Parts: sequence; C-alpha cells; structure tokens
Amino acid sequence: MSNKKKQKTSKDATPGAVSSEVLRCRLGSKSKMEQDWLAREEPMEIRVRGHSVAVTMCTPGHDRELVAAFLLTEGIIRKRADILEIAPCLESDCPENTVNVFLPAAVQIDFEKLTRHVFATSSCGLCGKASIEAVHQHFDPIESKMTISAKTLTQLPERLRANQQTFTQTGGLHGAAIFGRSGKLIVSREDVGRHNAVDKVLGFGLLENLLPFDDHILLVSGRASFEIMQKALAARIPIILAISAPSSLAVEFALESGQTLVGFLRGRTMNIYSHPERIKAVGTKLPLTSRSASP
Repeated sequence: MSNKKKQKTSKDATPGAVSSEVLRCRLGSKSKMEQDWLAREEPMEIRVRGHSVAVTMCTPGHDRELVAAFLLTEGIIRKRADILEIAPCLESDCPENTVNVFLPAAVQIDFEKLTRHVFATSSCGLCGKASIEAVHQHFDPIESKMTISAKTLTQLPERLRANQQTFTQTGGLHGAAIFGRSGKLIVSREDVGRHNAVDKVLGFGLLENLLPFDDHILLVSGRASFEIMQKALAARIPIILAISAPSSLAVEFALESGQTLVGFLRGRTMNIYSHPERIKAVGTKLPLTSRSASP
C-alpha cells in the first residue's frame, strides 16, 4: 500500500522531529496511510580529554548545553571557566554523534572513579541513602529563603506547554523549563529523555554564566526522579515542580536537600512533598519530615 498523499519536506519539521509513514486504524472505519512525525532519538557519546565517559540517547539540538550540565551535575566541573571548548570529536567514527570536551589542566579528573559513578547512577546500583550521601559530598543542601505564590505556580505548566513545539508535532518529547520568581520564562528545552531536557536548561544557565539558579524554579513536564532532584541541587535550584508524580527517593532527597518539591501540578491543584514554606498562600499544620522510602 503506497501513500499517495504529498509528503511534507524536512523544513516542515522542527529539528527534533522526523517524518514517517503510519497506517492509521480505527475499528469500523477504513484504514489509511498518512504521514506522522516522530521524536528524533540518536546516541551521543560524551568524551572528556578524549576519554569516553558516557553515552546517552537524546534528541539532537542544544548538545553543548546537555554536555555542559552533565559535567556540572557529575561534579566534574564547578563553573563556566572550567570548560575550554565543547566540539565534535573528529577522531570518532561518528563525529556528528560524538562530543569531546576540553578542560583546563588545573581541572583534575579520576576517569576510573567517574566511569564507576556514572554506571552506578544509570543502573541504580546504589541504595537510596547511599545515593543521597554521595551527592551531598559534592553539593551542600540548599538554604534559600525564596518564596513564590501558589497562583504563580499554577500558571507555569501552560507557559512551558506553549514552548514545546516539537511535542506539539510529535507528542513524544519531555520538556523542562527554568522560571524566575515572578514566573518569567528564562529557558525551555525538549528531549526524548527527561533527564536530558533538564540538562539542557541547566547547561544553558552554565554556558550563559547565569548559575547559580538559586532564585529560580525548575518545571518538568513528566515525573520527578532522584536524578532530576540531583541535577537541580547542582544548579542550586530551591523549587522543583513536576506535572506528574515524584518517586519516593526524589521526595526523600528533597527533604534532606532543602528543596521544595511539588508534584501533580495541574490546573489549580498541586501536591507539596517537602518544604512548603516557600509556597505562599498554602497553609499546613503538619510538618513534612524525612522518611524512609519503604515501610
């Protein structure tokens, strides 16, 4: 069966989308071939001084931001000046999918320790408590006194959604955004990986010398996981919002890291899992304290 509809050209797609034929089916109706858009997913290898340290599946675009935030959140670098250059690795068999990072000689790296750490993080090889303690060896808990109104928070998901162009086209990407305390959008990014979307907005802040984001808010379009809370802590973000649910370890991490974690932010409702004192016009008489993820 051939598609007789005129195919859209690549210029009709956003950079994160690719066209594909799809057979649309509905019971009781005639099936038909149409063109659909898919979220683009490709591997990207990250090398530091020529050493391979990670491979991530991501949506092409804003690669430098993703790599910069990866280095920051893994504790490899601390500031913008720690990066000399981020460039395609011409020595790779796939230079378009391999990025090499050049750091000043003063930045010391234990590549063996880094490889073990990245593997343990991606494979959940550490128990929750050990993971939290390991992160706090790199990043201290947050003591921000920032506050924001609950009304302002309820307006942010719509602002993120309005900037998710590739999601509108494909329905297959996660979104992340940084907002100021007034609700002003600073930056938003999309990716097939929710962690990558977060890395891209944090990497934007790093490369533009905007960090720390200690007076800002992170909003993610999906759920809040331990890794997302870890990344937010590295950027010193005091308030993290998720449109979906948080994991148990994300809540425990937020409680111990001094972060305000909000989940199920939909319409006029939200669940506040930690440090509600930063959200104005929300009353509670019940203290939120650290608790175990299991009974």
